[in-house]
Amino acid sequence: MVVPGAGYVVLALLVALFGALAVRYAIRLTVLARVLRQGVRTDGECVRVVTEPFNRSDATRCCFAFRTADGGRVEFEDLAGWSMTEGTPVTVTYDPHDPRGTATIAGRGSWAPVLQSLALTAGCGLAALGFTAVLLFQAWGGK
Repeated sequence: MVVPGAGYVVLALLVALFGALAVRYAIRLTVLARVLRQGVRTDGECVRVVTEPFNRSDATRCCFAFRTADGGRVEFEDLAGWSMTEGTPVTVTYDPHDPRGTATIAGRGSWAPVLQSLALTAGCGLAALGFTAVLLFQAWGGK
């Protein structure tokens, strides 16, 4: 059984999914750029390194902690280099108005969070554009 228009629906959903992901990562990239320019820097440390099952190298999550200027402790997760271990000192940059939502270890010596957001924004954006092109080609009589 063939459902008329099902291909259009699938392509439209893919455009929406990859478009939303591109916007999400672009917002994160914008926040990182703003925090790196205007944020407060402080010392922090890696408090946890969680590896996913089967020891996949791409499935390592690093959790960091730092103290804000008013003494509050904040924990956050960020992308880090492969050599990160528990207790490793890092420099944390954050916005004092939203420390948990803006904290990053990006900066001198650690550009992984910025590069990851940039690559994901570009990749998802290109995927959304590609699926949009296919959808429009099919909708306007392409075979």
